[in-house]
Amino acid sequence: MIEMITVVLILGAITFIAIPRINFTGLYRIKANAVAKQIATDLRRTRTLAISYAANNTKGYALQMLGGSPYTSYNIVDINSGSAVSTITIGSSVSCTGGSLFKFGPFGNLLSGSSAAPVSVSSSGKTYTITVISATGIVQCGGG
Repeated sequence: MIEMITVVLILGAITFIAIPRINFTGLYRIKANAVAKQIATDLRRTRTLAISYAANNTKGYALQMLGGSPYTSYNIVDINSGSAVSTITIGSSVSCTGGSLFKFGPFGNLLSGSSAAPVSVSSSGKTYTITVISATGIVQCGGG
C-alpha cells in the first residue's frame, strides 16, 4: 500500500511539473486553420444564398464581421429584410482582422460598399488569408 501511495505521489508531482510546460501552439494553429475554413465556407454560403434567392431578393446577402478588430463573431444577413440568417462566434485564441463587410448580389459578385481587404486569421505564428474576388465573388483561402 505504501508503494502504491508513493507511485501516485511521484506521478502527481510529474504531472504538476509537466502540465504548465505543455505547448499548445499546435492546437492553436489547428484552430486558426478551422476558423479560416469556416469563414471561407460561410462566405461561399452567403454568395450561394444571394444567387439562389435572386428572384425574390434582388439586394442580396452579406457577411458582416462584428466586434471590432480583432473580430469576435460574424453574421450572415439578408440585405433585403435586414435579418440575420445566422451568427457565428470566433474563438478567443484566434485573431481575425481585415475586411469587415462582404455583400453579394444576385449574380454572385461583390456589391459596392463591400470590403476590398482580405480577412486575415492567425494564431501562434500561423496566418491564413481569405480573399474574395470582386468581379466574380469567388472565395479563396490560403496561407500556412
